[in-house]
Amino acid sequence: MRTFRAGLRVEAAMRGDMEFFYDIFRYGYLANALLAAVFAGITCGIVGTYVVSRRIVFLCGGVTHASFGGLGIAFWLGVNPIGGAMVFAILSAVGIEWASDKGRMREDSAIGIIWSVGMAVGALFMSLAPGYTSGDLASYMFGSIVTVTTRDVATLGALTVFCVAGMALWRRPITYLAFDRDFAASQGIATKTASYALTVIVAATIVLSIRIMGIVLLLSLFTIPTVTANAFTKSYGAMTLWASATATAGAVTGLVISYNWEVPPGAGIIFTLTLGLIAAKLLTLRRKKIADAT
Repeated sequence: MRTFRAGLRVEAAMRGDMEFFYDIFRYGYLANALLAAVFAGITCGIVGTYVVSRRIVFLCGGVTHASFGGLGIAFWLGVNPIGGAMVFAILSAVGIEWASDKGRMREDSAIGIIWSVGMAVGALFMSLAPGYTSGDLASYMFGSIVTVTTRDVATLGALTVFCVAGMALWRRPITYLAFDRDFAASQGIATKTASYALTVIVAATIVLSIRIMGIVLLLSLFTIPTVTANAFTKSYGAMTLWASATATAGAVTGLVISYNWEVPPGAGIIFTLTLGLIAAKLLTLRRKKIADAT
């Protein structure tokens, strides 16, 4: 009887998954959500590998939360919130890079200040915006992938193409810059210019992915897939490919889980990625024990 019930649950889950893929062709918002999940997974995998390898995860978190200030101001002005967040995020990222590069302030201190100020500015102006509701705040804090528009998908798709092309053309300089800026400079790479450019790309990726994961949860899409990939390879190029594949699979699986079980998409994506990370660590630990035994 127990086996029969388990079989019914599996059959129901499979039927729900198929229903999701059938509904993609019936509902435009669901197709947009799926495309956004794929594009965000690929882009966050590429950018996340750079972020983790260069050890600027805290900077990524600071820019993510600082962008909330731009969201709040844009809401108050009645303009596109993502546009406001983009401006605020890029200015914050470049400001942190500039302050730490010139030695005017420690990087962690600059990040902490911009992090808190951005959140405070966003909360203030969003609360002052006409017609403000708590749902507006929640959708950006925790994500609302089903509200992604065709324009959002097109913009995120363009960024994905740009990141893929950039990685294919400049993989070696990016690798040098991610691990050792002094060595990169010795190879004739303009490290300051490259660092600023990559910082802007990181900020753009953050803002365009906010609708998928939300400000609070977004950092996991940059870090967990890369850490999972790093359990199997130390090569920067291979890590980028595996991180992108892992992030995409996690984002799509989380979206399907959210659709079938009516849970928040961001939470579904994070739990999926976390289970993948745990499985990867257990697998590598098992391989290590077997290798030590032999």
